Amino acid sequence: MVIIAAALLSSAAMLLKPFQEKNMAIEKMGGVLDAAGIHDISTDEMIKSFNDYVTKEVVIDQDGKVVEEYTEGAMEKGKAFTINLKEQLYNKSQGKPYELPLYELSKDGKTIYIIPMLGAGLWGPIWGNIALKDDLNTVIGVYFDHKGETPGLGAEITTKAFRDPFAGKTIFDENGKFTSIKVVKGGAKKLPQNMQIHGVDAISGGTITSNAVNDMIKNVLGSYLTYFEQIRKNK
Repeated sequence: MVIIAAALLSSAAMLLKPFQEKNMAIEKMGGVLDAAGIHDISTDEMIKSFNDYVTKEVVIDQDGKVVEEYTEGAMEKGKAFTINLKEQLYNKSQGKPYELPLYELSKDGKTIYIIPMLGAGLWGPIWGNIALKDDLNTVIGVYFDHKGETPGLGAEITTKAFRDPFAGKTIFDENGKFTSIKVVKGGAKKLPQNMQIHGVDAISGGTITSNAVNDMIKNVLGSYLTYFEQIRKNK
């Protein structure tokens, strides 16, 4: 009886796996589009919309060099979309070679750069995307999600109240120095006037998760700086 039950469970898992993978892919696409300000796409339309908006997928290495560009075919089949970000960021933390993904979208005739992010929250992983204008400096929007942050506290990273203030912030100062976006306990107004353009308010009572978002953005964006410089030189 136990053997039969195990066989049935195994068969069910195998049958459900393609559906689970498709649902995960659709959720991932939605997060990319959401960061770019493309909202309210139905599940049935998600794959089509993703392919309509995404014009290029790029994979870069630890030196900022392009490993692969993908511009034709189903974008969800490209290496950038299927890359395991957790593994690559672990390799980075260990000083090993790594590869990171980047998406280019076209919206209203303008190019948007989307950088996927992953970090460690209070109770588990947090992740998201940050969308930059074609100046590779100004934030268009962000998307965040989490596995188990505290409801009403750290879980607030998913809300518009936390996410919306990122829009319009910049990741470089007036001298071109990388500042990232600072998630500030007590509010961005605590920063010097000239630094407030790089800051957003932390979540009240969610300090650890806010710090995790801060560290995630800085760690991931810092890995793309050499690539950003190359793009700017070619403009």
